[in-house]
Amino acid sequence: MLYYAWTEALRTLRNRRYTIFVVLFPVALYLINAGIYGDQPGAAGVRQSVYLMVQMAGYGALGASMMSSAVPWAQERRSGWLSHLRITPLPGWAIVVTKLAIAMLLVLPSLVLVFAVAVLQQGVSMPLGRWAALAAVMWLGAIPFVALGLAIGSLLSPEAAQPAAVLLVFALSLLGGLWFPVEVMGGTFQAIAELTPSYHYAGLGWSVVASGGLALGDVLTVTGWGIALGGAAAYLYRRATVRA
Repeated sequence: MLYYAWTEALRTLRNRRYTIFVVLFPVALYLINAGIYGDQPGAAGVRQSVYLMVQMAGYGALGASMMSSAVPWAQERRSGWLSHLRITPLPGWAIVVTKLAIAMLLVLPSLVLVFAVAVLQQGVSMPLGRWAALAAVMWLGAIPFVALGLAIGSLLSPEAAQPAAVLLVFALSLLGGLWFPVEVMGGTFQAIAELTPSYHYAGLGWSVVASGGLALGDVLTVTGWGIALGGAAAYLYRRATVRA
């Protein structure tokens, strides 16, 4: 299981699309936006550079979680690799958990790099405990999006999985307020956004940087989505491998 996880991680890290789209693009967006708005005051007396850090780190994490799970999973399903894994000593749950763990591991570079740039380029400073809390909630909060990526990979072909994952990353980022506040787009849009996991995922990060605490509603919503999407991913995986 550990060897399988290691080889899968190396394969993804060699993917140029992962490096550019997931790691470098959020950093570039942060540098551009923070250079323009970074010194402006935000809500709760927090500088915009800090809120932008949460936005771009969340966007990178969302992209990493879905792009590192949806397309590779679909490719392995088509090639028959998942069917071959079923005849190995690895139980089905171990295969899914390994994929989940790999995708979660690949979320870390996008978070760490945006945080590092925020500190070095914008002088963002917080107590060590708040940094640890922020990293933890933004890492663990990506679980629903990994599960969504696995569900897409089990349901769609590789050709369809990639554009579907990209469109969902953009849509969830928009609805989550990871590009700009959803409040500026009207009450109907905000009502829709509040139903999505990305909106509450962003809320976890903003709560930490603003007060050091977490809103119970955000925690429960992200957890609920994680359970629901995780169940869907497990079901679709079993159905896909049986058919294969």
